[in-house]
Amino acid sequence: MSEQRLYYIDLKKSRTFLKCIQFCGDENFKLMFEAPLDISLSDSGFKLVNFGCGYLQDQEKLPKYPSLCVFTNRTGSLCVCYSPKFDSWEQITYSVFYFHKGYSKTFTAALGSAHSRVTKGITFLNLEYYIAVYLPGHFFHLLNIQHPDLICHSLFLTGSNDVINTLPHSPLHSLSGSLVLDWCSGKLYRVFLSQSCLLQFLWHARPDWEKMALLHCLLACGRDPQFVEAKIIQWISENISACYSFDPIQEFIIASSYWSIYPETSNMDTLLPYSSVLTWNTEIPGITLVTEEIMLPLMKVHNFKSYWEKLNANLDYVKYSKTHLHYNNNVVRREWHSLISEEKTGKSRSKVYVRNILDNAVKVISNLEARNLVSEPRLTPLFQEEDNHQRLLVGLMVSELKDHLLRHLQGVEKKKIEQMVLDYSSKLLDLICRILETSWRKHHLHPWVLHFNRRASAAEFAVFHIMTRILEATSSLFLPLPPGFHTLHTILGVHCLPLHNLLHYIDNGVLLLTETAVTRLMKDLDNTEKNEKLKFSIIVRLPPLIGQKICRLWDHPMSSNIISRNHVKRLLQNYKKQPQSSVIDKSSFSVEFLPLNYFIETLTDIESSNQALYGFEGHDNVDAKFVEEAALKHTTMLLGL
Repeated sequence: MSEQRLYYIDLKKSRTFLKCIQFCGDENFKLMFEAPLDISLSDSGFKLVNFGCGYLQDQEKLPKYPSLCVFTNRTGSLCVCYSPKFDSWEQITYSVFYFHKGYSKTFTAALGSAHSRVTKGITFLNLEYYIAVYLPGHFFHLLNIQHPDLICHSLFLTGSNDVINTLPHSPLHSLSGSLVLDWCSGKLYRVFLSQSCLLQFLWHARPDWEKMALLHCLLACGRDPQFVEAKIIQWISENISACYSFDPIQEFIIASSYWSIYPETSNMDTLLPYSSVLTWNTEIPGITLVTEEIMLPLMKVHNFKSYWEKLNANLDYVKYSKTHLHYNNNVVRREWHSLISEEKTGKSRSKVYVRNILDNAVKVISNLEARNLVSEPRLTPLFQEEDNHQRLLVGLMVSELKDHLLRHLQGVEKKKIEQMVLDYSSKLLDLICRILETSWRKHHLHPWVLHFNRRASAAEFAVFHIMTRILEATSSLFLPLPPGFHTLHTILGVHCLPLHNLLHYIDNGVLLLTETAVTRLMKDLDNTEKNEKLKFSIIVRLPPLIGQKICRLWDHPMSSNIISRNHVKRLLQNYKKQPQSSVIDKSSFSVEFLPLNYFIETLTDIESSNQALYGFEGHDNVDAKFVEEAALKHTTMLLGL
């Protein structure tokens, strides 16, 4: 009883107002709001809203009368759909007032042939997050009422189409709770979007706007989210290069992560991104759209509950929010680069701060693993190494997202917000893993792909390609990747790419050299001329700290040369020349090469100081003698002796 409402039109001095009465359990009622409508309804011949034609009314006269419906849903949306009487057989116009967004959209749809007369009235159906608008035999529109900003998030079908041809021709009238009334039979039906039909249509969709709209519709209205996501991932893997206006991986990750926690609380659509596309300028054939700002409803009560509380929150957001509150990773990007830069220069942030960030990542990964206990074990070798850089990125995103939601979700418990953040971050990583897992299983890859001493297969090329597309999709949004992703990507890159292409990918940041990947490379490959060239090209591109460790794994004069250079550089970094005898004791040297003798003697003197020994603690087996031997071997190699 508390949810029974009556909407009606009040005509005041040639102005049209929509009003709503809420009926209460104690047989009282309240006027909840009034909202001006920029439409003309004088002498229209009808009084009440959401009541259609009478059963005995001549159906041929339906197009001559305007129709108006009011739709709401549990998220606090308020939409008014209005179709004026037809004045042309070539096109039809209708308007939707999105009061919860503060604007209206007027759609003009081409009907095709001027000879195809319209004998049925336009139908509006409430489908929770969508409104279906259709004219049998002419068009079917599925309007996104949660995110109506961009036209690409709604579906528009016109002309001869299998979907349009299957629409019921008898007049239907939408009621609450996705119920519809068939005026001819007097039967009630519950209407929902068919998951299987939407998936089938996605596979056959050609224009990018249809693919985009169907992807969002499936994620919002799919009855089995895990099944729908699996099917979309399969579609993405088969159509990875078929979308030109948007990145399907990027759009899927953002939209699916959003919908995974959307039901947890209201106003989530104002705080989290639901699409990777910010603007859409491509026109949709047969559709003309005009967007206008409208006056917001004037609320007549001050204490709100249930639906009215959510509607009022939406109206307040439209009135008072000057900028978009959608979360982004810009702060995370700056902080992450700062931490990595400090690591390279030897500086270090507070250990407590870094430990808290890494603890956030541990919670996300634990949450992800707990969710996947009942699913099939993963074949992809992810989460098998520390990968502190990606763990820092995960932890920073958790910290920043939590602060963002705490600032704007007033009245929501801190523990609930923390869990939402963990679920959101876990979902994001899980989707990336599942995209890669699907490709891995499709191409029947095995664990031996991680070894370098073998030739690449066509399957590895395919998986490397999709990993590169995943990296491209996440990089522009600065999203974290599962720990181990870069190691696997680099290993496949070494398998699949010629050396010059491989180095180009590394130099441009597409492939990141991880310690795990390079260690495996040094151990697996022998010292043939081709492999020596590869190893040396990799080593000189490593960060200094990792390069020092890796060089010790490669028993080769070139590696000894690099180690020696690094050792000499450290020793001489703060060296101040001391006066000493100009006479060198030649008896202590086995080689008659005075410049080298003098240099080795200098290094020996520096190493003999306690301070120097302390400064280079841990560099065992690297001393002046090692440098001398490396120099001689390198000289011998250069002279071809």
